[in-house]
Amino acid sequence: MQDFSQLLLDKSDTILKDWIAAIRADDQIETANELPYKSLQDSIPRVIQAMATVLSQSQDSDLKTLVEVSLEHGVLRAEQGYEAGEIAREYRILRHVIFSTIEASLQTSSALEVIRAFRLIDTVIDEAIARCFKSYTEQRLAELQQLQSQLTLNNQELTRLVRANRENLSHLAHELKTPLTSIIGYADLFLRLQRKDKVEVKDSYANIEHIERVLSGGRHLLHLINDALEISRYEAGQMQLQPATVEIRELASDLVAMMQPAAQAKELKLILDLASAPEKVVTDSLRLQQIVTNLISNAIRYTPDGKILVKCWTLDRERWAIAVADTGVGIAPEAQQRVFEPYFQAGTIAIPNSTGLGLAIVSRLVKLLQGKIELASEVGVGSTFTVTFPLKVKTNSHSASDN
Repeated sequence: MQDFSQLLLDKSDTILKDWIAAIRADDQIETANELPYKSLQDSIPRVIQAMATVLSQSQDSDLKTLVEVSLEHGVLRAEQGYEAGEIAREYRILRHVIFSTIEASLQTSSALEVIRAFRLIDTVIDEAIARCFKSYTEQRLAELQQLQSQLTLNNQELTRLVRANRENLSHLAHELKTPLTSIIGYADLFLRLQRKDKVEVKDSYANIEHIERVLSGGRHLLHLINDALEISRYEAGQMQLQPATVEIRELASDLVAMMQPAAQAKELKLILDLASAPEKVVTDSLRLQQIVTNLISNAIRYTPDGKILVKCWTLDRERWAIAVADTGVGIAPEAQQRVFEPYFQAGTIAIPNSTGLGLAIVSRLVKLLQGKIELASEVGVGSTFTVTFPLKVKTNSHSASDN
């Protein structure tokens, strides 16, 4: 009696080799062309071994292994990007290669042995196909569910961004409306006075005051537009670093001197502490000036009385920090998480000509300079904004889109 079980084991290497060659030659299994030999063979050697136990009349059928390896095969083929039709052709080719390999032995066997061999081999391959497709389908469904979840999250984020952009546009339109209305109103007043008197408007105190208001409205409008453009450039990744060696003590002293008149106008003490400041850092001087100027200006704006302290110091061999502390109105805890959002104003008092974009620009510029900003504040006591920077910015992170 022919032992087809042992024959399969003896011919397993030949079967595997011929099977892979046939798969690579099949133009309907395109995915196979992108895989190495080891990935193609996958668990087929174990399928053949399990099949041999089923054909054996002297040992128990190892159906458990057959089921396990078929399930593994389906999962792997799903991960490798196979189409269902390609897997079906794989097993069809396997069936053909097995029968071709043992054909000579089948011809010398009895009819009952041939029928038994055909029946068992077909049954085993059909079972392998069924299990393989089961795990393949489950894996594909899992991938689709994961993709659906990711798409849902992406849609939610896109919806949030669209809503945020709409809100920002609404805020911008509202902010633009006030100075524009002022400019249009006073311009109209001049025209009406001219038409009424039919003479050249004389330089009077009232007229000069009207002109100053028009000028103030125009400046506020320009400031608002510039700030909005600054935010847009950052969001579009169009801000680029221009690193250079900067003398921090000189830069900080110049900025504080520049802001002194605004502080003195409110009778505020503007103090600069450079005792532990680094002498030189490598950063973008213009962006650093924008950050410090905005923080000091913001502190002056929200401090009715008291003092503002600007302090620079070295943290370690790689970092330095600058802090702007005030004795102003402070920021409520629930508002502290939103102070860096565009157009959000957390002050408890109305501030004229405030765009609500200053801190939003600061937070983005801090990221551009590879730094970190922190806020400590208490209502009625004051606020401290602390910014930590590297002593030397990395030139490979040169745009806002990298952050």
